[in-house]
Amino acid sequence: MLRFLTRRVLGAIIILLLISIVTYFLFFVLPADPARLACGKNCSNPDLVAAIHHRMGLDLPIYQQWWDYIKGIFVGRTMPDGQNCGAPCFGFSFANDTAIWPLLKDRYPTTFSLAVGGSAAFLIIGVGLGMLSAWQQGKTFDRFASSISLIGNSVQIYFIGPLAIALFADNLGWFDHGHDPTWTSDPIGSLNGLVLPCLVMSVIFWSNYSRQTRSLMVEQLSEDHIRTARAKGMGSKYVFYRYALRGAAASIITIFGIDLGSVFGGAIITEYTFGLHGLGNLAVNAVGQRDLPLEMAVMLFSASAIVIFNIVVDAAYAIIDPRIRLA
Repeated sequence: MLRFLTRRVLGAIIILLLISIVTYFLFFVLPADPARLACGKNCSNPDLVAAIHHRMGLDLPIYQQWWDYIKGIFVGRTMPDGQNCGAPCFGFSFANDTAIWPLLKDRYPTTFSLAVGGSAAFLIIGVGLGMLSAWQQGKTFDRFASSISLIGNSVQIYFIGPLAIALFADNLGWFDHGHDPTWTSDPIGSLNGLVLPCLVMSVIFWSNYSRQTRSLMVEQLSEDHIRTARAKGMGSKYVFYRYALRGAAASIITIFGIDLGSVFGGAIITEYTFGLHGLGNLAVNAVGQRDLPLEMAVMLFSASAIVIFNIVVDAAYAIIDPRIRLA
């Protein structure tokens, strides 16, 4: 297991380095001159642009710029203009000339909470419905669950979000409208403020997982080893949970690992629907202000989170199926 995790971590480090290279190239080589963007729309003074070039370190070779940027994330750096940027240093925002890390640190709890809460909701609801549908295969509940899953898979967050707010928050008062979490000072209030956003975000996912789980469970129940277990006198429930569910779990975890990027995308849309202030909101504002350092920092931070979550998923996959460790 340790060797398996070591290989995955080393692979993740290589992937993150490649992502950082591509991202840096896209943001600081291909677009318009970053110095002119930092200077503003009405900047026409060549001396001022040259001074900004030097202050941002853009007069250095591109490989040196990239290395200084990566090194700053781990050990901090002193910017060419003399400003000290402590680790983790993602540079300074064009829009407000402040360090980027405090902005990320302030916003990521919202996005992280939405991603984790929404994932827990759609895995519990989706897998649970799929298992019940497989258990009741061909019966009324199976047909009803399949219809609900098809409808849920057809709607979008920005459509059902306002409806959920109007119905469950305004009219019925069952849930809070949704607000940014403050886990250290008000954990109960933070939980209440995220229940409705997480449930709304989970709808399109649990609909898919319900159908996927049902299909996988039905397939597992038709396998030879399941028929053998039943022939030996094992109970239906024992065979269902002990063999069929375990056989389907590996595929469900694989699908979840593939969907991690979509989960973060769903969190970003949910933030805007409920007026939350997370990384998605920060990224959209950065794009509107053409704030390249902030855009790149959000992209690298999000990519790192997805890679780390994938390692966790791989570890869970290896625990369920020991053969994966030898791959």
